[in-house]
Amino acid sequence: MRKVVTGPLSVLGQREFLKKIAGIPKKILVTGGSGFLGSHICERLISLGHTVICLDNFSTGRRENLSHLAQDPHLHIIDHDVRKPYLIDADVIFNFASPASPPDYQADPVGTLMTNVLGALHALENAKATGATVIQSSTSEVYGDPLTSPQRETYFGNVNTTGPRACYDEGKRSAETLFFDYHRSHGVKIKVARIFNTYGPRMRPDDGRVISNFVVQALQGKDLTIYGDGHQTRSFCYVDDLIDGFLRLSVSADPCTGPINLGNPGEFTVLELAQMVISMTGSRSRIVHLAAATDDPRQRRPDITQARGELAWEPKVMLREGLQRTIAHFDERLSAADCAVAGEAV
Repeated sequence: MRKVVTGPLSVLGQREFLKKIAGIPKKILVTGGSGFLGSHICERLISLGHTVICLDNFSTGRRENLSHLAQDPHLHIIDHDVRKPYLIDADVIFNFASPASPPDYQADPVGTLMTNVLGALHALENAKATGATVIQSSTSEVYGDPLTSPQRETYFGNVNTTGPRACYDEGKRSAETLFFDYHRSHGVKIKVARIFNTYGPRMRPDDGRVISNFVVQALQGKDLTIYGDGHQTRSFCYVDDLIDGFLRLSVSADPCTGPINLGNPGEFTVLELAQMVISMTGSRSRIVHLAAATDDPRQRRPDITQARGELAWEPKVMLREGLQRTIAHFDERLSAADCAVAGEAV
């Protein structure tokens, strides 16, 4: 299944957003800034001349994601748990603090729920006190196991509130509620983006997401494990495209609050993805099927009409190109890990 939204974007619209993004240098707070997505946000903002404060307790993020920026005077790292209040002067806040892969958020479901709810609350309180615009990294998981496809922002979702994924799904849904209540009640400037499956360099090899699972298994010659029949679909957005969408959202006009879908509308079955990874890695791995995961969505595909219209944004990196970059990243990491182990054994 390869359904893709097509049509030219406004060149003028793209240029206007790029000028705003690279405009006057700002002080920007990124919660969860050492994570997969957070570190890419930090890196891109610094490259544009902004000063970045990374707030993270490193529970799922990694310091090494920011090691190449450690000596940059524009980066400041604060070790802090967003479940506790903070007050940091900033022009813009990107709220990215949360476990995001099922193994991580299911390992501490109560902590995950509180990170999303209290993390949103404290980001909003900080924005209320400083006048900052705060951007929320929500998720396509708010749609649950959708009964309609593609998923539009007006769809209220089909979420199991008592299942093992609810700590994350409901945490993000509650966070969205807080954002819009603070906007209506206190005039806080907000923007909410719903992230669909995103992949690329700096994913953890053990994070339990489908692309990292398949790539690592293929490179190591292990069986590729599919949960269920493999006919469930996903839409995969390369990380550079997603970050571009967030930056455009951050400088959009105040009325553009979202929620707004950010993802690649190209739709693939999990089985198609597994076969593609095996082919691209030249692996001899087999595909094996395990029991389906509880509440695993059968279909996931964003409608990005709103992002195209309001942000002049759409993904540029197609799956095969993004996978090539991701496979190269994991191949390098795994080779380095093997060398380190061999060195210790000598």
